[in-house]
Amino acid sequence: MKRSFVIMVQKIREFIKLSKHLTWSRCVNVLHVWSTYWLSRIWPALQPMSPISVSIEPTTACNLGCPECPSGLKMFERPTGNAAIGNVEAWLDQLAKRTVYVNFYFQGEPFIHPQFLQLVQKAVARGLFTSTSTNGHFLHDELARKTVESGLHRLIISIDGLTQEVYEQYRIHGRLDKVIEGTRNITKWKDELQSSTPEVIFQFLVVAPNEHQMKDVMQLANSLGVDEVRFKTAQLYQYEHGHPLMPKNEKYSRYKRMKDGTYRVKNALDNHCWRMWSGCVITWDGRVVPCCFDKDASHALGQLGVQNMQAIWKSNAYQAFRRAVMTSRSQIDICSNCSEGTRVWTES
Repeated sequence: MKRSFVIMVQKIREFIKLSKHLTWSRCVNVLHVWSTYWLSRIWPALQPMSPISVSIEPTTACNLGCPECPSGLKMFERPTGNAAIGNVEAWLDQLAKRTVYVNFYFQGEPFIHPQFLQLVQKAVARGLFTSTSTNGHFLHDELARKTVESGLHRLIISIDGLTQEVYEQYRIHGRLDKVIEGTRNITKWKDELQSSTPEVIFQFLVVAPNEHQMKDVMQLANSLGVDEVRFKTAQLYQYEHGHPLMPKNEKYSRYKRMKDGTYRVKNALDNHCWRMWSGCVITWDGRVVPCCFDKDASHALGQLGVQNMQAIWKSNAYQAFRRAVMTSRSQIDICSNCSEGTRVWTES
């Protein structure tokens, strides 16, 4: 009961934050998407009007070498690069009427993009709620001020350990002191500029080396003026026979141990997925993919610049993919390791 109440409160808070960015057209779209999602279980041919939220990938480049991340491992099969600011502006023009939320993150470290904050400003100018996720290594004093001034609404900072020894076991090549310094810079400039944004969130990826430090991150967050801490379960690629990063406490894992000693995803992979109706991902070069689990864009459903967003969103290819999710989700490769509904919980 307590857990359910906390989730309800979090959803109400989120709705209040996003409601400030709702226009009549966006409200109509939200209602249409929500209703067609539920009705699609009966009439699979129903299509959502437009995405409510979109993730845009600024870059695939990253300064770290995290062991379960394609960016960190430099293992992409698709082309890598930076999004052109003119392209992103064109995409935002197509989205702005009905979309509410733009997350400037997919793979890579967004602040490596030389014009990243300009991308954010383009979205803010169109009345969109904006967020990004960073490893926190580039938030020096000047850039922290510009980040606050950009109007970015939410800044998620990954902090996966409270000592350098623990932190670097997952964030390979990373420096915890840089993350803490960058966080201080952001909260300092929020105070000095009397800005309520960006909302600063610590994201703690729970893995075996750091699970004993979960309480400590709450104390650090409070001392730095961080607004919220989110604990996230880790996606592991080779999990069937266990994994060194898998938390010892199964509560914090995406996987559960079976009687034969093997592991499987906790998610039942039922034949429905809100993401297929509510949002999508745009890679740095304009490929539209169904969700963030398609890290290599192996299920690209269209190419912006060749087609517009609305044509892709309502295309036969997109509708066929939605139908496949609604009928045989467990057979789709990017769905097989999905944790929709099981991967994040929050402490304030």
